[in-house]
Amino acid sequence: MLFIVALLGAAAAPVAALAGLPALIGHVPAVHGVGTAVAALAIAYTLIAQQAMGASWRAGVDQQERTALVSHGPFARVRNPIFTAMAITGVGLALMVPNVVALAALAALTVAVELQVRVVEEPYLRALHGPAYAAYEATAGRFTLAVRYCATP
Repeated sequence: MLFIVALLGAAAAPVAALAGLPALIGHVPAVHGVGTAVAALAIAYTLIAQQAMGASWRAGVDQQERTALVSHGPFARVRNPIFTAMAITGVGLALMVPNVVALAALAALTVAVELQVRVVEEPYLRALHGPAYAAYEATAGRFTLAVRYCATP
């Protein structure tokens, strides 16, 4: 449901701006331009990551479905590059139309992604792939690159 709220909010933000809802930062063309570029690049990356999933791509989780664990390409260091790119798209949209509607849509998207990943997808993948998923979790970050720190003597 929150994904729908986020999508509707993202569509409503520019409409609200055209209807006179004030921007939170005023009219700053450079910010709008950066937002446009960020959103466009993130949308492109979303499509690239979806393509990399191949036959494992699906919307939602079907407990009866058995898909392969995808850990190559965009998934090599980030377990959820599609959701990461969606969130970056939301940031770009909020910069393009920086009003309270855009920020509310970004907040809804953030909560929706966190819940979907932590409550639905990760438990499913742990149950389905067992030790292989545990090893993958150890090497790939949830939404960002996994960073390893080495202690130096």
